[in-house]
Amino acid sequence: MKAVRTDRRTKMTWRRFRRYIPIYLIMLPGLVYLFINNYMPLPGLIVAFKQYNARKGIYKSDWIGFKNFEYLFTTNDAWVITRNTICYNLAFIVINTILAIFVAILLSEMWGRAKKAYQSLILLPYLVSSVIVGYLVFAFLSVENGFVNNAILPLFGKEGINWYSEPKYWPFILVFVSAWKAIGYNCIIYLSTLMGFDRSYYESAQIDGATKMQQIRYITLPMLKPTIIMLTLMAIGRIFYSDFGLFYQVPMNQGALYSTTQTIDTYVYRGLLQLGNISMSAAAGVYQSIVGFILILAANLVVRRIDNESALW
Repeated sequence: MKAVRTDRRTKMTWRRFRRYIPIYLIMLPGLVYLFINNYMPLPGLIVAFKQYNARKGIYKSDWIGFKNFEYLFTTNDAWVITRNTICYNLAFIVINTILAIFVAILLSEMWGRAKKAYQSLILLPYLVSSVIVGYLVFAFLSVENGFVNNAILPLFGKEGINWYSEPKYWPFILVFVSAWKAIGYNCIIYLSTLMGFDRSYYESAQIDGATKMQQIRYITLPMLKPTIIMLTLMAIGRIFYSDFGLFYQVPMNQGALYSTTQTIDTYVYRGLLQLGNISMSAAAGVYQSIVGFILILAANLVVRRIDNESALW
């Protein structure tokens, strides 16, 4: 009897497996990419604790412990790059999330071809290379031929500004450019969530006399909360990373702007070019990954204590 039961279970398992073979095949390329891109390089983390020598190779290079990490903490710029990285990312999380939700709600109220056209236009900046974005910003902010200095400021009776030597303007410029690029991608995610809502909730609210703002406040935003929390937690996990193209290409690598445009990624990149020390770059990556992992755990713990159903795990 046991042999018969075992044989039946085996046949049932095989039938289930055969049923889901198409799904497994669709999933396979993503799993292969994830393994090659995320898991195969993991043994290379040891480079962060060694004085890498190309002749000796990764595993035979001299072990130096945590000395590579001192590069990020003992320099005079350590506080500046850490402050810039965290503060910019916090601003991006708050501003980009609010604007993406706002635009997604606007698009959800549109119908027909106009809606598809606006979706494409809003997503387009996200697909544009950072190098091209840098030159677009330069076209606006160039001292001699820039649109702002030659067309906008004269209307208010003001003289042109040397934008690429004035650090005080760049926190606003970088936040604006980041919002312009990122809103489209986040907006599509929120919009796809909105499209999956049961429209009967809105119909019932209209019958009860609820205004559009009341519908957004009491129906749309509460139902969007899981998506907002998920994207926010993912952003928090990368709070010690920065958009390299945004902070390197857009300011045109101008030394006068380092006080407000220098982040951990750009600092390590410039140090790698000057010193050629691969181990220091690897140490920065390990540091960012560990801190990001801890922040995700902490943020999810806070969410779970406030609203257990909204936590990711």
